Amino acid sequence: MNKSAKVYLVGTGPGDPELLTVKALRLLQNADVVIYDRLVSAAILEQIPSGVSQIYVGKKTGNHTLPQDEINQLLINVAEGKRTIVRLKGGDPFVFGRGSEEALVLAKHGIEFEVVPGITAASACTTYAGIPLTHRGLAQGVQIVTGHSQKDLPLELDWNALADANKTIVIYMGLANIDLITHELIAAGLPIDTPAAAIQNGTTARQQRVLSTLSRLAVDSKEANIQAPVIFVIGKVVSLANELDWFVTDEAIEHSFSDQEQTVHG
Repeated sequence: MNKSAKVYLVGTGPGDPELLTVKALRLLQNADVVIYDRLVSAAILEQIPSGVSQIYVGKKTGNHTLPQDEINQLLINVAEGKRTIVRLKGGDPFVFGRGSEEALVLAKHGIEFEVVPGITAASACTTYAGIPLTHRGLAQGVQIVTGHSQKDLPLELDWNALADANKTIVIYMGLANIDLITHELIAAGLPIDTPAAAIQNGTTARQQRVLSTLSRLAVDSKEANIQAPVIFVIGKVVSLANELDWFVTDEAIEHSFSDQEQTVHG
C-alpha cells in the first residue's frame, strides 16, 4: 500500500458550514490539496486556508467539468506525493455521492483513504424545512431514492414498493423527472392528496420550499421556478411543515397558490 499520501473522502452536508463535523473542519484546515464538487457551498470553501491547492471537478447534468473516470485518475495522480488530500463532497459521500466508487479505485491502487460522513440532504434539508422524516402515527420509515437516470436510460424504480403511504419518500436529483415520478406513484396507488414538498438550496440563506400535494407537486414546483439543487419529499410528515417551520432568513420568500394551501417559503 502507498503510504506516501492519504485521501480523505469528506462529506460537507448540504451547505450550512456550521453543519460540518468537527473532523471535516479539521481536515479542511490541514489539507495540502482540496478537490471539490459543484454542490460544496462557497461558505464551506471559505474555511480552507489560503495557499491550499484547490481543484474543482464539479458536475451537473449534461455538463461535466471532468467525467467520473477522469476524477478517479486525478485522485490517483495527486496521491503520488506525500500529501494530505481532501476530496470534498456535498452531503454524505456514500449517499448518492459516488464516494464508494472513488474509494474502490483508491483501494485498487493501494492508496490509503478514509471516509468522513456528512449530513445528507434527506436529513438536513427536511429538518430546515420543518419536515421530520419520521413521526409517530405519520411515518414508520424512510425511502431514499434517486430520480436521475443514467445516460438517457428509463428511470427504473420499484413504484409499487415506493408507494407506501406509511413511509416518507425522499427523492434526490429528481427535478427533470418529477412529472414522471408523481405520475407513477399515483398509478401505483399513492393517494393524490399525499402531502409533498420541494426544497431548494436547503440549509442555506437561499433556501426555498414548495409545500404541495402529490398530484400538484410537479406543477407547483415549476410555477415557483424551483431549480437544482433540490430534493422532493412525499409523505404525511410534510403536513407538519408549517407548524415546525423554524428556519427563517433575511431572504425569505412567501408565495401562495390560489386554490391550495401550498406555499413557497425561503
